[in-house]
Amino acid sequence: MSITYKDAAGIEGMRVACRLASEVLDYITPFIKPGITTNEIDRLASECMVTQGSISATLNYQPPGYVPYPKSLCTSVNHQVCHGIPNDKPLKKGDIVNVDVTVIKDGWHGDNSRMYLIGDCSIAAKRLCHITYESMWHGIMRVKPGVRLGDIGHAIQVFAEKNGFSVVREFCGHGIGQKFHEDPQVLHYGRPGTLEELKPGMIFTIEPMINAGKRDIKDGPEKDGWSIVTRDHSLSAQWEHTVLVTETGYEVLTLSAGSPPIPAFVPQSSPEQAGA
Repeated sequence: MSITYKDAAGIEGMRVACRLASEVLDYITPFIKPGITTNEIDRLASECMVTQGSISATLNYQPPGYVPYPKSLCTSVNHQVCHGIPNDKPLKKGDIVNVDVTVIKDGWHGDNSRMYLIGDCSIAAKRLCHITYESMWHGIMRVKPGVRLGDIGHAIQVFAEKNGFSVVREFCGHGIGQKFHEDPQVLHYGRPGTLEELKPGMIFTIEPMINAGKRDIKDGPEKDGWSIVTRDHSLSAQWEHTVLVTETGYEVLTLSAGSPPIPAFVPQSSPEQAGA
């Protein structure tokens, strides 16, 4: 395991990239409504990145064993768990969609995602998205020096399962910086007091994928080499923030003017913890 700890210049570079990634989501939010296609969302995001002077980290991204990813963001609809490729199918009332954006600015990566409710959604869909958002924040709240990664995963898992949902095991958060995916892996389940100890300068994503049904997943029917779906066809939701370990706690780097409100249970004891 080779964790890269960011110095002051690296942290500032990450702040900029992460803010821009969040602002892409701010920009596309008003357009995400019934009738829009995920290809149109992808085009809008690309236009925003051009204006920012950032570039997409996902476009043509090709980790070992994968085909190049063909779009500027990921759009995972309903029972898609992650890595859904934008297409020309219009979103309809009742759909839920995760939009995952990673940008590169001056060599630094900013990574985040949000859930969107399309029109009037079912109570069950709304609850899944809400509990998944709160699950992410229960993990974020644990971040401070001396805590271990297992503490983060445990907090997420306990909250999600207490609410009747399941946590996907096959995908996890990750370190991030001048590379899209760095050490450490950040599991969204686990045992407290296990895995790597958090230290100042670490930056990683927390991005739980929570299923309404069982946690089992499979390759999507598109056979595109990327899309993952729930095996039981139940709904799946995901939220993602990029987080810095500070000297005293954490800073959420992917916050912007249009970010959803931080849950009331999250302590706001310092500007740093609010991501200011």
